[in-house]
Amino acid sequence: MAQVGRSSLTPLVSAVLSERCARRVRSDACVARLRKDRRWSHWHQRVDAQSPADFRADVACAKAALEAAGGVAVSGYRAPTFSLGPRAPWAAAILAQTGHRYSSSIYPVRHDLYGQPDMPRLPFRHPGCGLWELPMTTLRLGPHNVPCSGGGWFRLLPYRLSRALLRRAGAALRAPGVFYTHPWEIDPAQPRMATPGRLARLRHYTGLHRTEARLRRLLRDFAWDRMDAAFADVLATDIIGGEVASRVPGALRG
Repeated sequence: MAQVGRSSLTPLVSAVLSERCARRVRSDACVARLRKDRRWSHWHQRVDAQSPADFRADVACAKAALEAAGGVAVSGYRAPTFSLGPRAPWAAAILAQTGHRYSSSIYPVRHDLYGQPDMPRLPFRHPGCGLWELPMTTLRLGPHNVPCSGGGWFRLLPYRLSRALLRRAGAALRAPGVFYTHPWEIDPAQPRMATPGRLARLRHYTGLHRTEARLRRLLRDFAWDRMDAAFADVLATDIIGGEVASRVPGALRG
């Protein structure tokens, strides 16, 4: 799919998956087209559900596994369920100490499972450690931040609305936009699990049949690049330090 519009994307890879599918992670397409790897944790556990020692071991193990499998440096991190926050104030420093230049783990929205609506909507440095945070993209409407970075919202909302939100957010923020999706979101034939609760089933299964076509359309409608390339000016401000990022947010082709 990254071939659509000659897009270059940043993969988010669980280290356990990389160990089981090392040949795919090492493939020419991953190395040549994606180049810079970014990843979740090794076991994909929430950051705030781990101790500092466990988190350090987890991210170090994951980084080593992915670099061995992919043959490229891992410079970025995405916390499972956007769980980098006040319940784990030590996490950013550990990421910096383990060689990460940036994180994209904060979604400044209000949500029952995640979200920090009072956090900055533009890139910022975590105090005391130098790690860059590249927040998920939102549009400010009145007193609320509206999510427009993909995920379930992209499946649930009409495509034109999702595109308009991302376009308006890019114009308002004057910065690259961040967008993400999961592989299972383009697999409508996936097994149906006995997920408890109607809300959980709604979030997971609604719109699976139309996600791939929407993604192909989105890749044509915007210009895309890896996180490290789209935010190169930010990350290059000093030595300390890709879902996918739009190099020219809000600039629709044609």
